[in-house]
Amino acid sequence: MNENFAIQLFEGKKVRIVWDAEQEKYYFSVTDIVQVLTDSVNPRDYIKKMLRRDPELKSKWGTICPPVEMLAPDGKRRKTQAADLEGIFRIIQAIPSKKAEPVKQWLAELGSMRVDQMIDP
Repeated sequence: MNENFAIQLFEGKKVRIVWDAEQEKYYFSVTDIVQVLTDSVNPRDYIKKMLRRDPELKSKWGTICPPVEMLAPDGKRRKTQAADLEGIFRIIQAIPSKKAEPVKQWLAELGSMRVDQMIDP
């Protein structure tokens, strides 16, 4: 995987992102996105509860959220549950949040920036 690590801010909160050049996709840290959507102090616990509430999502979790190497807060590379845009949109559907629409718009802006970069490198 040829990758570029980045951190983007959404409302002042960090979201880790990796660009996979081979697959030409962004992967987003699931825990970071869940934290942004829920303001949970423990997004991993929220994810566990979410999966109990949504058996369909739980059955596809390994496919939707493969482990992807990302930079951890300590600067080391670690495998992190991540999802591409399609997976992130599925996760957003499972979370009742007023921030869902702003997050979708933010994701669309990131995608638009990538298209612009491809057109005019």
